[in-house]
Amino acid sequence: MHFDELLGVLGEFGPYQKYVYFLVCLPSIIAAFHMVNSVFLLGIPKHRCKLPNYPNDTYLSQGPEHDDLIKAYIPTELDADNEMVNKKCKIFSIPVLGNATTGIQESCSSWVYDKSVYDSTFASEQDLICDKQLWASNAKMVFFAGVFFGALGLGALADKIGRKKTLILSILVLLASSLAVSWVANYYLFCVLRFVVGFSCAGTFMSAFVLGVEIVGPSKRLWAGVVIEYFFALGLVILCLIGYLIRDWKYNEIAVSVPAALLLSYWWLLPESPRWLVNRGKFEEAKVVIRKIAKRNKVQVTEKQLDSLECDETAEGQLWHLFTSRVLFVRTIIIFLNWCVVSMVYYGLSLNSGNLAGDFYLNFFLTGLVEFPAYTLCLVLLDRIGRKKLHCACMVLGGLACICTIFTVLYIGKSHQMYTTVILAMIGKIGAAAAFAVIYVWSAELYPTVVRNVAMGASSSCARIGGMVSPYIADLSLLVDGHFGQALPLVVFGVASIIAGLFSLILPETLGANLPETIQDGKDFPKPKRAKNYEADRSSNAYRNDGFTVDMTKF
Repeated sequence: MHFDELLGVLGEFGPYQKYVYFLVCLPSIIAAFHMVNSVFLLGIPKHRCKLPNYPNDTYLSQGPEHDDLIKAYIPTELDADNEMVNKKCKIFSIPVLGNATTGIQESCSSWVYDKSVYDSTFASEQDLICDKQLWASNAKMVFFAGVFFGALGLGALADKIGRKKTLILSILVLLASSLAVSWVANYYLFCVLRFVVGFSCAGTFMSAFVLGVEIVGPSKRLWAGVVIEYFFALGLVILCLIGYLIRDWKYNEIAVSVPAALLLSYWWLLPESPRWLVNRGKFEEAKVVIRKIAKRNKVQVTEKQLDSLECDETAEGQLWHLFTSRVLFVRTIIIFLNWCVVSMVYYGLSLNSGNLAGDFYLNFFLTGLVEFPAYTLCLVLLDRIGRKKLHCACMVLGGLACICTIFTVLYIGKSHQMYTTVILAMIGKIGAAAAFAVIYVWSAELYPTVVRNVAMGASSSCARIGGMVSPYIADLSLLVDGHFGQALPLVVFGVASIIAGLFSLILPETLGANLPETIQDGKDFPKPKRAKNYEADRSSNAYRNDGFTVDMTKF
């Protein structure tokens, strides 16, 4: 008897599974904190050169005398609204009188920062601006590189030592490294520790998610895989509140790190995945967990049923098998492209929220809030209109919304421009969030069973590459001045999203189809629909091999 068959007796989503599932959803809140906390750690406030021989200089005016000194030392330039503003990186070597547009300008070595949004950030403390402006983007990239290697390394570790042990180990490393970040005063050490935070963050979410999915029945896994995203979105909303209340980056980092200590109680609260125990041949340990599930679900499991448990033995293929035919090669490349782009757009729009016009905290709050309708859209429509139509619609419509921001810059008046740009950016975020959930389910169903585990791992790696690229695109607005610079990241995200979405139309629909098991099945896919056995095929064929759940959407 396979474990999925035993779940038919235990209950696919009984009281005990609901208890476990709720607990494993909570780490996604912590993961959300760290995945986008770069917005607060590495945010770049408004700034200008510090006045020489004026130790108490501040960004805001201190009175007429202070204003006169600013005019004498700081060059000005026209911004996109044709208003005179102070230059950020230049200072007059000799103070000038009257018109402050003449004189010899030179780069400065110290700055003062606006404290209306942040009290301090690591970027402002280390002066990661002007000639060092890309250093902040590099630090963000390093974090996503940590996520990349963490998912690969800790994913393999979870398969060897178990989901629970890997989860606790990841939480310990996450807690220690994230707290250590708050004490760092060196850029390179900061990057090293942020890499470790990303590494352990991936393991924390991934291990918890897999443990939760492996304990529920096949018919509930699609639901379970999407609902956990609501907790990730909740984490973004809570992070906005923390950032609003705690505006010093060190205390902010401590505030988002400490809650992870509560997750250490999972050593006593969570069981090991019984499916992993069975597949590893640890039948006695699995029986203890199964009896506990039966007791909490108030069902009876006989010893004969427990003794008949057997491992799920699935033939394994190699990733290169997907490149042995033109059909599989094209499909695989398109899937990789969509994973990369959807991750780049999703994280890029989150990181870019600080560069949008209007209130910084409101914009960031909205980027988290709009994910709730995005995931609801997936739950409602995924099994009604199919994967292809929903994914393509989300990618194309979200991309068009992002591209349209350039027209708001060119043709809409300043009074309405800010609101229109933010609204379009949020529509883009809805599309990216929904597409992220859809591509995970769709690609898992497209890959043949024999290569599903390794193929999903490769697809997820492409997503993390997209995450590594996203900070550079989001920070294009810092390199290009004016309203066009503000819209440029959104335009890039939009174009990439539309291209990937249109390419996805080449992929076959999987809703209602008999899913492929062998490489030859993959070449011949889709087969004629067989509605009578659709659910049975989906349960046994797509979800029997739970290895693919290791690489869940954002991780």
